[in-house]
Amino acid sequence: MKVTSLPDVRPVRRRSRRVAVGTFDGVHLGHREVIRGADTVLTFDPHPTTVIRPGAAPKLLTDPVRKAQLIASLGVEELVVIPFDAAFAARSAEEFVDEVLVGALGATHVSVGENFRFGHKAQGDVDRLLADDRFETRVVQLLEIDGEVVSSSHIRGLVLGGAIDYAGRLLGDPFTLSGPVVHGDERGRELGYPTANLVPDPRYVTPANGVYAARATIAGAGTLAAAVSIGVRPTFVTGRGELIEAYLLEFSGDLYGSRLELAFLRRLRGEKRFGSVDALIAQMARDVEAARSVYGGGQP
Repeated sequence: MKVTSLPDVRPVRRRSRRVAVGTFDGVHLGHREVIRGADTVLTFDPHPTTVIRPGAAPKLLTDPVRKAQLIASLGVEELVVIPFDAAFAARSAEEFVDEVLVGALGATHVSVGENFRFGHKAQGDVDRLLADDRFETRVVQLLEIDGEVVSSSHIRGLVLGGAIDYAGRLLGDPFTLSGPVVHGDERGRELGYPTANLVPDPRYVTPANGVYAARATIAGAGTLAAAVSIGVRPTFVTGRGELIEAYLLEFSGDLYGSRLELAFLRRLRGEKRFGSVDALIAQMARDVEAARSVYGGGQP
């Protein structure tokens, strides 16, 4: 899939782009219905709220790389990214349609969710798109599962609450985060379970503190089962903040500086303070076996 910044978009000889438009944080099941049938996806970076109402900006489910990977997996040919800033936010709804959808992209079909708003102060809505005869507009109703609307905000709440497997169901893929492996206290190594450590990025959602079964992916090392602990390690007084510690099953080697991707499969338990190191080690052994079972498709 080709990824293009809006200023670099090349016009097509014939207006032929089928464009899905949205923020698409998480690329969840509702988003996928909006994207279905589109050859081009138009999205925004950064999230518009960070520019329009910085204090209300949400922590995101996906970084730009992950979002592009998910959109590419849907068979989209081109991802067009709008560098969203104050100047773009000041564009009227008419300018967005005339200059972006028609002028830059040459859209013949436009697909949006029923709650999509656009233009300065969100003055444009789906009725504005439906009234334009230069392209065909497809308005997708909000998707409901188990009586709840599938939305990025709802899924963020699930991830923050530790309901990681249900969040994955609504996303259509496991919730995933990634980052460079950093040095920790090497406490896991001392306990017999050396971990690859990530520092949570404050821009993105981190699952609730606890222990998780996950799928770990490292370039050159393939995909492995992992038992992942998120928290502040309450059994020890470290002085460190929150850390993501992944014990990779069946792996040994130096990963410092490597990029680690963790796809969370199931929460195994909450974070707990243990009365002794031996009790902690015994629980870690149980966590590892549970993670192995989940990764292999069994029950923990």
